Amino acid sequence: MNTKPIVAGNWKMNKSGEEGVSFVGKIKNRILDKAEAKVIFCPPFTSLFSIVKTLNGTDFGVGAQNAHFEVEGAYTGEISVGMLKSTGVQYVILGHSERRHIFGETDVWINKKIHAVLNAELVPIFCIGETLDDRKSNQTTQVLENQINLGLQGMDSIDPVKMIIAYEPVWAIGTGETASSDQVARAHGYVQSILERMFGQIAHEVPILYGGSVNENNATELIQTDGVDGFLVGGASLKEESFCGIVEQVSKFYKR
Repeated sequence: MNTKPIVAGNWKMNKSGEEGVSFVGKIKNRILDKAEAKVIFCPPFTSLFSIVKTLNGTDFGVGAQNAHFEVEGAYTGEISVGMLKSTGVQYVILGHSERRHIFGETDVWINKKIHAVLNAELVPIFCIGETLDDRKSNQTTQVLENQINLGLQGMDSIDPVKMIIAYEPVWAIGTGETASSDQVARAHGYVQSILERMFGQIAHEVPILYGGSVNENNATELIQTDGVDGFLVGGASLKEESFCGIVEQVSKFYKR
């Protein structure tokens, strides 16, 4: 995989343009020369241009939180991949559970988005994960397999440099509940086995992130869990102390 673990911050619908620029400036000053992790900021659309400009010349990455698969057209409120690329972003979050469950995005749509992002030579952060009902009914593995098979349908090969998988159990997102290390290790191992069946040994190099109430108090344990190559962080990515703490712990304790 990439030589560094990954810490991506998903800001969701938070921070104005000015707040976002101020925030990344503070993070940059604190960890620019210290981070052994690849740090990616994923702000709202309105902040993309300004944050890309602020981070120009650094190793920090910038990602969008969504994209439409069509090149252009009558899709009020949507943003195309080409528009995103023009801002200078390198990554796009796709398939997040909030997009699936609040906005009704299907695996078919997510698959189209993944292809559109890859065709534009951007990197998808492809989110998968089961609900609490799925887990209680022992459907976790089936849900993950379906989401991966359908999401990556039509791909003959996979490039570990151009794909990031994020396992986010829905019941742990924004709830304060975190999957145990054993649960995370089993899920990541299963995700890797599915990718290997689809694409061969190269799939072992694809980074698999964990997301779900990750914070500065549990990051050390989780980053040392088998199969965890970093985090997709929600609420804790909005606070300077917590986000820097997570990056520092990942930098210190990650072992591939």
